Amino acid sequence: MKKVSVLGAGSWGTALAMVLTENGHDTLIWSHREDQAREINERHTNKKYIPNIQLPEKLIATSDLQKAVDHGEIIVFAVPTKAIREVAEKVNDYLKKKALIVHVSKGIEPDTLKRISEILEETLSTHMVEDIVVLSGPSHAEEVVLHHPTTITAACANLRSAEKIQDLFMNHYFRVYTNTDVIGVELGGALKNVIALAAGISDGLNYGDNAKAALITRGLAEITRLGVRMGGNPFTFAGLTGMGDLIVTCTSVHSRNWKAGNMLGKGMKLDEVLENMGMVVEGVRTTKAAYQLAQKYDVPMPITTALYEVLFEGKDPKDAVDELMHRGKKREIDYLQ
Repeated sequence: MKKVSVLGAGSWGTALAMVLTENGHDTLIWSHREDQAREINERHTNKKYIPNIQLPEKLIATSDLQKAVDHGEIIVFAVPTKAIREVAEKVNDYLKKKALIVHVSKGIEPDTLKRISEILEETLSTHMVEDIVVLSGPSHAEEVVLHHPTTITAACANLRSAEKIQDLFMNHYFRVYTNTDVIGVELGGALKNVIALAAGISDGLNYGDNAKAALITRGLAEITRLGVRMGGNPFTFAGLTGMGDLIVTCTSVHSRNWKAGNMLGKGMKLDEVLENMGMVVEGVRTTKAAYQLAQKYDVPMPITTALYEVLFEGKDPKDAVDELMHRGKKREIDYLQ
């Protein structure tokens, strides 16, 4: 039995805390809201994020971050990307013993263009961190809490650390593979949200399955082009954290990014969409970062560029699709085209 702290009581953090508790680990989940922590402890529910689900009675919550940090020999960061740096800085102040760090967020920090593991490496004291492991893949919290079969990847340059997290989470409904390609795993998980927004827009415009299949396929080409240029393994993007995560996020009713894109395709403005969603849509922030990375590495990413223009420059979604369809002739097998 391990002592594990999960930082973030949103849908995914709560689902993973359930997996850990059901696996027999001493799990403490941290929420920045005292009322949410009280609900988990007293009612064993988290109605805002995973309604109609009864949480294990052994899962304990706290709104005291220092208590959470003190508890865990393994600390799981499950907060939105935009909160990673702020929470990590606070965690660093409280770390008194070496901990194995896991992050499950999917995004890239705009402007700095850092992946989440890079933010954690920059923020947390090296002598207090055993290692940093990324946990990513095609996984909706709504299905994990129902024990639907789910398969994801634990990635770390140190394979032994990835295997520790594999052992921590793996059970009969939650299968975990290992990978040493941290760059590829993080980029696949982050950039698929950009393409999912575009897929949602396509559906909102009622463009049908042909268009969405093309977006997913050409979107994977864009993700792979950039990922390989940044040092990722091309095979990673054909795996769970690339193609797998891309498929589920572009096609599932559970996908926040698809839902947000769908609203945009139906004519809603970005501010309206985000207000209507009520939860973080990681793809919006990541689109800005992906656009900046494409420019930095001189990688052609036409879908990402079109989405950036829709989100941040006010371009009409239909006009953006029309421009994509009228691009010059290319060879499909040329990844650099």
